Amino acid sequence: MKAMILAAGLGTRLRPLTDDRPKALVEVAGRTMIEITLARLRDSGIREVIVNVHHFADMVVDYLKAHDNFGMRVELSREEALLDTGGGLKKAAWFFLQDSNRLEEPFILHNVDVLSTIDLQRMVDFHTANQALATLAVQDRKTSRYLLFDEHLQLCGRRSGADGKPELVRPSKQSQALAFSGIHVISPRLFGMLTEEGAFSIIPSYLRLAAQGEKVLAFRADEYEWRDLGKPESVEQAALDLRNSQ
Repeated sequence: MKAMILAAGLGTRLRPLTDDRPKALVEVAGRTMIEITLARLRDSGIREVIVNVHHFADMVVDYLKAHDNFGMRVELSREEALLDTGGGLKKAAWFFLQDSNRLEEPFILHNVDVLSTIDLQRMVDFHTANQALATLAVQDRKTSRYLLFDEHLQLCGRRSGADGKPELVRPSKQSQALAFSGIHVISPRLFGMLTEEGAFSIIPSYLRLAAQGEKVLAFRADEYEWRDLGKPESVEQAALDLRNSQ
């Protein structure tokens, strides 16, 4: 199985930590975010990964080379202009479509600034068993933007904030608002359905496809630990938690 790590962002919320490096190379308890994410994927049996880069891209190239790609096949997808999650994934489509005998094999899409104990293999098994187009790791926690899922865990809309008006793309008798955790399992057939061009977020694409009847599912990850490393204080707390757990 293959994976993609989304690491091209400017990391503006992480400043000043990203004033002289990309967020992928910000350290958490002595280990870079890219190393932590690669290790998580490797522990799940993944050996082939593509990473999108933009901000301080050459630093990521040099870092991975110096560490022999941490024993994995790591390709880089350079973005001259930021393409967002959907555009970045679409640019890297070749990586997942190059092996004709693996076109049905799902892959993982993982934010570099997410730290979690989510069982990736269990998530893949859930995705495969349900023959989903995409499966999103979600939790019941507070967030500024919610995704809405129906009683069958199928994506049916989104909502901004606790009091925002729901935006439903398909009918649902009872929807539940859940927070997305930045980890996806995706079937390669998605690439043939991404009609958007240039820079675009993947979430509106999921909503469009869900409205057309495609199966975009929620994987409930409430039992797992999860942390967004998007701010300096989050990095500091994560480092403290890791040290205390050792």
